[in-house]
Amino acid sequence: MNLRCQSCGAELVVAPELKTTVCPYCAAPSVVERAPSLDRPLPTFALGFALTRESAEGRVRHWLRTRNPWSHGGLARALLREVRGVYAPAWLYSARAASSYSASVGENYTETETYTTTENGKVVTKTRTVVRTEWRSLRGEHEEYVPDVLVTASRGLANVELEKVEPFDLRVLARYTPALVAGWVAEEPSLTRGECLELARKEALERVGRRLGGFMPGDSHRDLRHETRLEEESLELCLVPMWVLAVRYAPEKPPLRVLVNGQSGEVYGRVPVSWVKVLLTVVLVLGVALGLWWLLGGRG
Repeated sequence: MNLRCQSCGAELVVAPELKTTVCPYCAAPSVVERAPSLDRPLPTFALGFALTRESAEGRVRHWLRTRNPWSHGGLARALLREVRGVYAPAWLYSARAASSYSASVGENYTETETYTTTENGKVVTKTRTVVRTEWRSLRGEHEEYVPDVLVTASRGLANVELEKVEPFDLRVLARYTPALVAGWVAEEPSLTRGECLELARKEALERVGRRLGGFMPGDSHRDLRHETRLEEESLELCLVPMWVLAVRYAPEKPPLRVLVNGQSGEVYGRVPVSWVKVLLTVVLVLGVALGLWWLLGGRG
């Protein structure tokens, strides 16, 4: 899409998935005003950045240094490249959930039992206290409001990645205005509204299942099942702040993408594993186990 810079008049080309651009001649920010559609409506809300670029880089450097012992050795010396602040599109979903559930609920009780054992070559009778569980069937109805389910609207940001850097503080959601995202990279939805609605419903049902499990009576439960209807659904498009960093940890490897929550500073990336370290660890563990076996009597 072509856009004329309102400051210097230059003709700019804006990628179809972006809402914003910065003029390369005068550095003036511009926001693309496309006609809204069902899958690409105007955002309703946006969350501002609370974390600076320098703070995001510091969080990532600490994160790289503290990965697990089997991560690639180059992470500790990695170079941060292409640090970008992005307003990523996400759908904010809420609904009322009406559930019918069934489960087996366990109540623990103790009793004393008698048993026989052999001591010093003699059979002796003893008693002990054991814990047993009595299981009872339970059925019921439950209703609750499921608020603030956030799912990605971008094909470039998997929903599992968004979940890894959540939560966002939705109490500070602001009504969207073009001025709020001017000067930042702001992406438009690339997933359809229907695809995102299915993601949101799945996440809402999982949340209902966890909530039902949490208030089951008794000492334990099993075979919890529920049929849940989601009603009075609400779905609003919003923009969430993300720092996206490309980390170069080895010359022969593609860069690692690391995401940082632009509010809280939560960091996520798929850490590359050093299989040499894994193999050495396995060899070391086997060697220690073999040595203990040999010392404790394996010789004869």
